[in-house]
Amino acid sequence: MNKKEVCQKYKIPVSILNEYESWGLCDVVKFVMGEWQYDDQDLERLSTIMALHDIGFKNNEVKQYMQLLLEEPNSEQARIDLLTSKRKSKLDKIHLQEKQLERIDYLRHTIKNEEH
Repeated sequence: MNKKEVCQKYKIPVSILNEYESWGLCDVVKFVMGEWQYDDQDLERLSTIMALHDIGFKNNEVKQYMQLLLEEPNSEQARIDLLTSKRKSKLDKIHLQEKQLERIDYLRHTIKNEEH
């Protein structure tokens, strides 16, 4: 499958494909008649990349994760550590937002009590 077909069929942005190619991690991607050709393994990797982007990984974090996945045997713990760090960061933001909501509710409650 060429780049255009992959983009259309799987709704993968061209920028993600370009990013993937630029990392040099796609040894199995073949350059045939002037176009990159993607196989099922590439599509699986691209799915992982898109999932990482969707959960908030920055480009350098995605690259680091994918390098571990593709180039480092027994990198499971390192990848878990990256995911755990991202999870903690997300939870910290959620907790901050919960505190902000509590303050909003407190102020709303205060205003309602002033009216009575």
